[in-house]
Amino acid sequence: MHKEKALLRTILTWEAIAALVYFGNVQLQTWLGHRALTATGLEVHTLETGLDLAASTDRLVLADVSAIWCSSCRTFDRKVLADERVRKLIEERYVFVRLEYESEEGKAFRELHDIKGFPRLVVLDAEGNLIARLPTVYDPESFRASLNEV
Repeated sequence: MHKEKALLRTILTWEAIAALVYFGNVQLQTWLGHRALTATGLEVHTLETGLDLAASTDRLVLADVSAIWCSSCRTFDRKVLADERVRKLIEERYVFVRLEYESEEGKAFRELHDIKGFPRLVVLDAEGNLIARLPTVYDPESFRASLNEV
């Protein structure tokens, strides 16, 4: 009986450690994601607000489908969206919308526009119609070129 209790205690201890590591990592990755997004300097809008703002300012919507905990999304934010020339072009010609991949809004948007994976960036008109799918590139100049082609 004593061995069974010791074994159970050991199993529970390791499960607790695994849970702490897993959930601690998710929290850390989420925090890093928020930090990277904030560092872009872009004003982030919901889809509904972004579409309204695009209509009233005669701009297009740049919709970014990302997961806040995703390391590739953070890399894109840091290397591309935080680039001053990219940010300036987005602010001049687009309304920036960020859709969380796993949110209900994100799921509906992905289904509507057949988006798989992340980060994925698309351009919409003010009515929400898909105009262009942008390549996920980690070079600011290449991304600027794709924004300028729209």
